[in-house]
Amino acid sequence: LVDLSNPERYQQGHIPGAAHVHPGETQRGTPPAPGKLPEQQHLQRLAERIGLNPESHVVVYDDEGGGWAGRFIWLLDCIGHSSYSFLNGGLIAWAEEGHPLTPDIPQPEPGRFEVTIQEPPTASLEAVLEAVERGDHVIWDARSPAEFRGERQTAARNGHIPGAVNLEWTQLMDPSRQFRLKPEPQLRQLLEKSGIEPGQPVITHCQTHHRSGLSYLVAKALGYPNVQGYAGSWSEWGNQPNTPVE
Repeated sequence: LVDLSNPERYQQGHIPGAAHVHPGETQRGTPPAPGKLPEQQHLQRLAERIGLNPESHVVVYDDEGGGWAGRFIWLLDCIGHSSYSFLNGGLIAWAEEGHPLTPDIPQPEPGRFEVTIQEPPTASLEAVLEAVERGDHVIWDARSPAEFRGERQTAARNGHIPGAVNLEWTQLMDPSRQFRLKPEPQLRQLLEKSGIEPGQPVITHCQTHHRSGLSYLVAKALGYPNVQGYAGSWSEWGNQPNTPVE
């Protein structure tokens, strides 16, 4: 069990046995693209600390609807560990349904999983440029419409990647069921209506590949065959002098 909730909330009460991972531990943190994957040595220490083993099935959750949890699932894909699940609704739904919480901090045995960086889950800036030129991928921008239109200043240059589809990450959540995903049929309809057709290769991003952690998770859960996270995201793209911007 891996908890990516706010540290204070984790200390107040979490699912028994869940190891806490601070969301910042999943990012490199180096400008201008802080959302890139951390170095291998950092990831190896993280895997050992949470007790990750080759045979482990990881259940991931957070307290915000799935952005950080989805990014951690992308991280697991990046280190070659493919046995995992997402707890729909996360800590909020767990508590609302009356399941047990504890402030006790678990002390797992050091994990034995050997981290090996896998390239396929991640799209580099160069790969995104090539995908835009070929026009054979869906670029899923999970930011807000204001960011997408360039009305909100988040980088040296603002707007969106040419041809990108804007489907804000919060649209994947069911407003009547706090922080839970919309039912599967609604999600499929929403993606297709937005131009994210089944079978198409998808590259998803936001500002730092946090919000797009949820879009990565949803696309994979719906069976899209080729899903990548652009970890550089807009913090990289919008701060480059020569990348194309609409």
